Amino acid sequence: MGTLFEEVADRRTHTTVHLDRPFDIAPTGVVTSARGPVVDYTVPQLAKLVREAAGWLYAAGARRGDRVAVVKRNHYDYDLLACAAVRIGAVPALLSGHLSDDVLEILLKRLDPAVLVTDRVLPADLARRVLSLGPPIPGAVTLDDVRGSRVPVPRRRHDDDPLIVNHTSGTTGVPKLVVHTTRTIVHRLARFEAVRWPVIGVRRDDVVANASSYAHGRTFCWTASVFCLAPRKIVLLSSPESLSVLERYRPTTLEALPSAYVRWQPSAARPDNPFRDVRLFVSTYDAMHPPAMRAMLGASRRKRPLWMQGWGQTETGPLTFRFLTRRALDRAPDARDLGRPVPGRTKLRVVDPVTFEPVARGQSGLVLARTAARCAGYVGEQDRWQAKKNGPWWNTGDLAVLTRGGSVRLLDREVDAVPGLSCLEVEDLVEDRLPEVVECVVLGTPGRRPIPVLVTEGPVDPEVWRRAVADLPTMADPHVLAWDDVPRTATGKVRRLDLLTRLVGSAETCGSGRWT
Repeated sequence: MGTLFEEVADRRTHTTVHLDRPFDIAPTGVVTSARGPVVDYTVPQLAKLVREAAGWLYAAGARRGDRVAVVKRNHYDYDLLACAAVRIGAVPALLSGHLSDDVLEILLKRLDPAVLVTDRVLPADLARRVLSLGPPIPGAVTLDDVRGSRVPVPRRRHDDDPLIVNHTSGTTGVPKLVVHTTRTIVHRLARFEAVRWPVIGVRRDDVVANASSYAHGRTFCWTASVFCLAPRKIVLLSSPESLSVLERYRPTTLEALPSAYVRWQPSAARPDNPFRDVRLFVSTYDAMHPPAMRAMLGASRRKRPLWMQGWGQTETGPLTFRFLTRRALDRAPDARDLGRPVPGRTKLRVVDPVTFEPVARGQSGLVLARTAARCAGYVGEQDRWQAKKNGPWWNTGDLAVLTRGGSVRLLDREVDAVPGLSCLEVEDLVEDRLPEVVECVVLGTPGRRPIPVLVTEGPVDPEVWRRAVADLPTMADPHVLAWDDVPRTATGKVRRLDLLTRLVGSAETCGSGRWT
């Protein structure tokens, strides 16, 4: 990964990369054209930027085996800095800029980084050296201090040595710091993706767009594959609000956070929407609700656009895939059906949460996964990693049913489970029945009826609500909130425990939370 862009450039690829704003590590990279300001890169230019960044990190004090932490605004230069750190033999640890100062302090103390690259004002004692991308920090160095530094030669590492550290979403508390190696994230995940599979594979004439949280491991793996496949263009969004860059370079394949697809539904309804050339939509991180998928597939003018949904975890990579078409969505599919295990790469079993004995097909239980892509550990919490490891199997902490057809039907996270109902099922039904509801979240706490939270731009008629849920399990009266009033992770997931605490003053759930 440290020399990925150089190796791709040596193949004389014609891929061009288009951004919605300049990189934070190259803030002057704006070119004005007849169509307005644009930020474009060739692969050789990205390779040069990675080499320069490797020199900056080395000059700041990072050496082979050291950890280099990155905390900044969301943008693709997270992955460029990661490649730069890998190039000098260091281990990048990417932390989202959405994390609060108190959570960052906990994670940075666990990491003990040699260098911290940040645009935040954080205590200088959280790293041996701080490289500031933003406001001056006492004792820190700036990019101007290290620009032009000598670029050290690339350093290789063993395939089983730590390669990168990414954190989990943190929906249930302080995120875990997940360690992946070259063998787990590159050999087992990226290589599988770097194949021109029929229909779903990247083509040379594709315009590939991504709107993700670049601190997370998904885009590091995506980087390793997509540049090798050399599409015509790559479009990178630092924010889902930056639709103008998609209108300028209309994508043919699009991967985005589930929360981005939800926010894009009004734009998808326009005749001139920027999604009209998309042949393949990809979603990961979280289950997608049918209304958003229908809206996006309906926005495409392709004859048979396809939706590919991946389900997995930071610790494992994708575990299942599911493919949906317009026709399949018209049949009102079960949104909790996450598809089948990746053939030849993952195995799943469902067990009793108490005895850990396998349950029969069609019965609910804890999902255990078996994959060679399983992470190598948690920084500072190896005992927690050991508690989730059951021999070759990994405890996902999810409750689900393994159907007789072999697909996974997700019920809930164990920590979020409410006796007598599936929160995810109720959420799907409410969103389908009430189009004005952008997102529904059902929360459970002992001694109370389930609490529905409706994310919407306006009020919800009480009588309309009562009719919509008349056949569902009894719930409390709904809380109606705006999108920005809901606490979220960097990937747009609802921080359910924080929301529950806000509403009832307690984070106690009906689940045990033993495997979060």
